[in-house]
Amino acid sequence: MGLRVWFSRDAPTAPPRRTSRDRHDGGAAGSSARRRPRRHPPSWSPHLQHARLNARIRTTLTATLNELTERLGRRPRVLEVGAGHGTFSETILATGAEVVVTEMSAPSAATLDARFRHNPSVEVLHDPDGDFTAVGQVDAVVYTAVLHHIPDYLANIDAAVTHIREGGALLAFQDPLYYPRLPRRTLLASLVAFYSWRVGQGDYRRGFATIGRRLRGHYDESQVSDMSEYHVVRQGVDEQAIADRLREDFADVEVQRYWSTPSSLAQTVGDRLRTPNTFAVLAHRRLA
Repeated sequence: MGLRVWFSRDAPTAPPRRTSRDRHDGGAAGSSARRRPRRHPPSWSPHLQHARLNARIRTTLTATLNELTERLGRRPRVLEVGAGHGTFSETILATGAEVVVTEMSAPSAATLDARFRHNPSVEVLHDPDGDFTAVGQVDAVVYTAVLHHIPDYLANIDAAVTHIREGGALLAFQDPLYYPRLPRRTLLASLVAFYSWRVGQGDYRRGFATIGRRLRGHYDESQVSDMSEYHVVRQGVDEQAIADRLREDFADVEVQRYWSTPSSLAQTVGDRLRTPNTFAVLAHRRLA
């Protein structure tokens, strides 16, 4: 279908020009941020700021939605689950699509509503239960760094699929591979890369307390850093289970595995070694 661009040499090496809002979402830091450890809002995902990775996600989104537009002969309607501050919503909108963005967090929904209040192509829904009851029918569903935050991600995907029209697509990016199937060296490399990055981010007391609990195998339900990162508690996200489930409803399902880490240096090394620890799932052509 011409949409398999994850490891394509032709993929762009930098994302589109950022707006001031995108920088607020986690883009280039100002001079004050260079003088002290950066503290980012919970919705900020440092992995997604690497230019090559960011560009590949945007390229895949654009290619999929352009193909849908051409095939449908109209603007596709897209559900973006857990849109955060709307960074990738801009990419979806740039294809001419209509976007329904959902957020379980009321503050994030309010931020999205303020950001897109003058854009009639965007509908913002506060969806505290994550059940999509107010969404209606769509032509595509997009998850970006979201599934690993959802306790029952398979049930959530099942609910999302019921809203996708025949011929539609489901794209999920940036979730950690299922730990039990990863080589030990990959798990170790991922941990070293993450913690070497983490020590430069400040808030050391909370960071060391979180690390200590994880090393002991103890997770505190009162701590957001423990229970929002469900992939740590349940050993990643089962990409094979997701793909098997989607093959029941889509004609074309592909799992793409790749390396991702917050550290820029470790990201460059991992890209060259092709040591996957993260995945994307691309499901096309929803069956009747």
